[in-house]
Amino acid sequence: MKLNQIPEGQETRYVGLLNEQQKDSLVGQTYGPDSYFNPIQDVYDNWVISIEEMTNCVNPQFVWVKDLEVIIYEPKPQPDPFL
Repeated sequence: MKLNQIPEGQETRYVGLLNEQQKDSLVGQTYGPDSYFNPIQDVYDNWVISIEEMTNCVNPQFVWVKDLEVIIYEPKPQPDPFL
């Protein structure tokens, strides 16, 4: 699925899928003024970025993120801080 195929109102459920090389190229880089890419891993250890990072990217070096495949985000389980 591509960015323009996300059902309206469902944007927060999806993320852009990166390979390792793409992730490495985004670390420490900006997608807009004072806004940095923040690749994270999902429950399946896929590297992903948010739809916000994709849609708001105005950095000419990284506009290719707008063409990434999008998948439903499944976060890694967080440990219970009270155990």
